[in-house]
Amino acid sequence: MQPTDPKDSTTLNANQPPDETQTITMPPSKKKSKPSSKTRRRLKDAEPLPFKIDGLSHDGRGVAIYGNGFGEADGHIEDKHGKKIFVSFALPGESALVKITNSRSSFEEGDAVSITANPNPERAVAPCPHFGVCGGCNLQHWQPDGQINFKQSVLAELLMHQANVEPEHWLAPVVGDRLGYRTKARLGVRYVAKKETALVGFRERSSNFLAELNECHILDPRIGFEIENLKALISTLESRDKIAQLELAMGETLPELPDGNQPVALIVRNLSPLSDADIEKLKTFFAARNWQLYLQSKGADSIQRIALAEHDDMTEQFGRLYYQLPEYDLTFEFIPTDFTQVNLSVNRQMTKLACDLLDLKAGERVLDLFSGLGNFSLPLARLVGETGAVVGVEGSEAMTARAADNARRNGITNTEFYSQDLTQDCTDKPWANQGFDALLIDPPRSGAWEIMQYLPKFNAERIVYVSCNPATLARDTKALLEQGYRLTHAGVMDMFCHTGHVESIARFEKVAV
Repeated sequence: MQPTDPKDSTTLNANQPPDETQTITMPPSKKKSKPSSKTRRRLKDAEPLPFKIDGLSHDGRGVAIYGNGFGEADGHIEDKHGKKIFVSFALPGESALVKITNSRSSFEEGDAVSITANPNPERAVAPCPHFGVCGGCNLQHWQPDGQINFKQSVLAELLMHQANVEPEHWLAPVVGDRLGYRTKARLGVRYVAKKETALVGFRERSSNFLAELNECHILDPRIGFEIENLKALISTLESRDKIAQLELAMGETLPELPDGNQPVALIVRNLSPLSDADIEKLKTFFAARNWQLYLQSKGADSIQRIALAEHDDMTEQFGRLYYQLPEYDLTFEFIPTDFTQVNLSVNRQMTKLACDLLDLKAGERVLDLFSGLGNFSLPLARLVGETGAVVGVEGSEAMTARAADNARRNGITNTEFYSQDLTQDCTDKPWANQGFDALLIDPPRSGAWEIMQYLPKFNAERIVYVSCNPATLARDTKALLEQGYRLTHAGVMDMFCHTGHVESIARFEKVAV
């Protein structure tokens, strides 16, 4: 549960620099955060204890210490004095009653069940009624501006700790939609016979059980406020206990394009074949909402689109979804299983910021590593013009083909796309020896450590690194500094508001010799 405190707070200046005075602590690993069944039973009936919140962990939980202003009469036995506790739903400076949920020899974890004194001015009322139970997000008790400024502080701390550097310029945080933004997700499904209803949604916090949701304020409202209807639909199916998951993907409505009036796609994971009656119920439900319907009985190869109308194009396995980057007059086509950025409003700003930071000129050559479906490659191609060129490299052959198709559909002729395992040195490939003025890299959470070993061979003057994990960005920054680059700019982007995740961006420039 979230702490009971109805106060809202004033909005912070999103352009303020990171707060270097804030104490930030590395949280325990997820493995250690999972209490044993024995620990859960022991703590189940324990009374909440008072704590003063002194700082924050990297994932946004409050951090307190046993014995800080409290004694044995308050439940702070002397043997525990100095022991850290990580407190969900608590903010710095607050006094809170904390229900202990996990106890290890070196740390404990708990939930703030009430704020007893000194509520933080950034405390907010959670917009979602399921916050605190659902594990889909964990920071709705905190004003969004406070969240993103804290995340920039985390990036600053990691850069200093791992690379002993701070950027010459901090970028203002990129902010977009903060509710109803998530266009990609996998929702668990389980039919509960005793309640005669289906559960649809994310798992409970620190649990394998599905949360009992009726709505989700983080998901795009086209799905977020249809959860109750989806539960009712699944509960009526003959195979209601054989539906395991819904994978959803959403794009923009573009009726002039094929499938463009069906911007929502759901893949129904069915553990056994559905009856004709069940399929008809699904078709009626989906057709009424102009959604694309897919069934998946086994692996990805088994995904099958179900026709809802005579004009549905069934010649390919998947229908089409779209999003646009109006700044560059671009429309991207993708399929429901493709990787795309989950927050389209932030993605529009992120692509422009990356392009601006590279400061491209007509005729320049750019290398885009982990290029995906061309999200950055195509805007970059617009900027360098017909006399320039962009080379996109991606590990997935399917995404490489998608990028080439998107370039063709947008009338772009100055791009080349290649499929390549980027964990291996690929500088002997023909495409890698053409010379590049600038380089953009957008790796997965694991970062680009392998690429850092051979990246100097590309000899790019300017590099923009987009990251979904500030820890690996900081690690790779150290390698770039050692290879003769300087960190000119860094900042964060609010791609995943109300969660502990953050998108980061950094610009590097080759040091003149």
